[in-house]
Amino acid sequence: MSSSPHSPIKRLLVANRGEIAVRVLQSARELPNPIELYALYTSGDKSHCDLGRPQHAIEIPSASSYLDISYLVDLVKKNSIDAVHPGYGFLSESAEFAHRMWHEAGSVVIGPGWENLARTGDKLQAKQLAQKCGVPTLDFMVEATDDVDEARAFAKKIGLPVMIKAVDGGGGRGIRLVRQEPDLENSIQRAIGESPSRSVFVEKAAVDGFHHVEVQIIGDRTGQVRHLWERDCSAQRRFQKVVECAPALMDRSLIGEVIGAALKMAGEVRYESLGTFEFLVSEQRKEFYFLEVNARLQVEHTITEAISGIDLVQTQLLLAQGWTLNELGIGCQVQPDEPPPNAFSIQLRLCAEDPDNDFSLSIGKVTGFNVPSGHGIRLDTNVDISGASPLVVGSNFDNLLAKIIVTAPSWEATVRKAQRVLADSRVEGVTTNINLLRAIVARPDFMSGQVDTQWLGFNLDTILQQGKQITEKIFIPDRSLGVSNSAHQAALPTSNPLFRKGDAWSITLEPLPSDSQRLEKLTHHLSLSRVLRNEFPNSLTAEIEYTTPTSRTAIPYRMQLDTTTTTASALVSSHRRGDPRNPQHIVLPISGRLIEMLVSDGDDVVKDQVLAFVKQMKMELEVRSPRSGKVKWVYEMEEEEEDVAEGILLVELEGGELRGKL
Repeated sequence: MSSSPHSPIKRLLVANRGEIAVRVLQSARELPNPIELYALYTSGDKSHCDLGRPQHAIEIPSASSYLDISYLVDLVKKNSIDAVHPGYGFLSESAEFAHRMWHEAGSVVIGPGWENLARTGDKLQAKQLAQKCGVPTLDFMVEATDDVDEARAFAKKIGLPVMIKAVDGGGGRGIRLVRQEPDLENSIQRAIGESPSRSVFVEKAAVDGFHHVEVQIIGDRTGQVRHLWERDCSAQRRFQKVVECAPALMDRSLIGEVIGAALKMAGEVRYESLGTFEFLVSEQRKEFYFLEVNARLQVEHTITEAISGIDLVQTQLLLAQGWTLNELGIGCQVQPDEPPPNAFSIQLRLCAEDPDNDFSLSIGKVTGFNVPSGHGIRLDTNVDISGASPLVVGSNFDNLLAKIIVTAPSWEATVRKAQRVLADSRVEGVTTNINLLRAIVARPDFMSGQVDTQWLGFNLDTILQQGKQITEKIFIPDRSLGVSNSAHQAALPTSNPLFRKGDAWSITLEPLPSDSQRLEKLTHHLSLSRVLRNEFPNSLTAEIEYTTPTSRTAIPYRMQLDTTTTTASALVSSHRRGDPRNPQHIVLPISGRLIEMLVSDGDDVVKDQVLAFVKQMKMELEVRSPRSGKVKWVYEMEEEEEDVAEGILLVELEGGELRGKL
């Protein structure tokens, strides 16, 4: 590296959490110039600080504080922080955040700057940039509103299928594929509801046979832009990526055209720092179309690092300090159609979710976690089983547990390594998608690179079944040795006697014989005024009225019974479980954050009446009663909002069907 003068960062705030916070903190600690590091955390979610080891860990009021620009600006000013790394998600693509942080706090947000964020983060402006550069785009209608007549006319003109997209969507949100005209209006309304600006547009869909290919671009302040090859992210479900590969297993001349298009667009705006230019590519048709720009570090940046040998996070930080691509040794541009030198890499997203239950969130504490290490294996995670802050999966944050990255000199060797690593991996305490991952990398069409954006959705049932079969074969030896099968995830305990408000006990304490003194029998009276949590004998929390022998006035207490021998998650084991065989029980059908209970003891309810609101992955869902009846018992919330697991008992009626319905 050059010794020319730069503007070193002295204090860096990592305005994120989870595995990406660990990644940024660790890379920053390896820089040639020492940086004083600050990290953020919320109560109960601190494992990234334990693993990343910043000098300062600041507790913030709530999960929403990660999105509170004014709060973060004040925090940066108070601590004289001169740079902020936003990671991905949260405020990483907010032009307002970058602008205000610089003008109000004098702190630079690591990334392309607010001008490029404003121009490329808006999907419509990015499409207009592509058109200006002569890059192919799909036909699109500038903006759709609640009035769907114009959108319907446009769809009829260009032909179905079409995509409905939020102008400011991301991470798979605000996107709907419409194959039939009657679905158009509902899809527009749902996309509008997931758009912060409530702005969506209609675009011709290129789905069948098209791969999702993204080009990693990097630029400096001098206007130089370079590429670091491409990634194929076609293994996705509902526009959420599951497995990513680098490089793409496609004709290099076609990929060279795609990379050239990305470089042309990036050069036009003098793109700075990291950016991902995304395309839909059909090898059979020899066509490609520009999709969008992600003006930030990508979740799947790891596989680009694996095939290029470049630490993208460190490079971001050095570019922000004034280094140029030439000084960083990235000055010599590789021709777009040249493949990386003998390196293939796969990233597997390990998530806390239940694929057999429509991928519902799996809430709980990770009690066991093992992914093997070794040559060509990298693990990015914030799971820390041995640390002071065990990871508890709730509804406030993303359910990504880890990114498993495998790299080898050939594609076939990389796939075999992925198969072996997944076979040897174990997770306990929560349900995961590991069976799905095992099946994906075992499929012949994955090995041959024949995975387009619709492949996983079309073959999902078959792949899930194959994943179960693979897992059963993996664990046959374990059963003979008495080792537990992690496919059978921790379930809600069933030992929970029914405690109700008003239950009471008289307790007599009789002293044992003692040579030193004689004590009298004492009678105490305990009455339950409110049952908060019941998972006896593991735990019991209740408000009680307690009368002592010396006082006739009942004294209110909160009683909490705990055990230290249970290995079940606190979130999973702390509620009364509903019995699906009991027709009196209305059971929570999904995991999530319980927002509000709308009924009380003694209430009359009618069929389809909303009983509760539960939030999962930023969506609020209604839990409705399957029948009419009278409430005999209702779940009482201890806090204003609570994380709850699938299967807990919400309401008990006088009789009825098996489960609540959404």
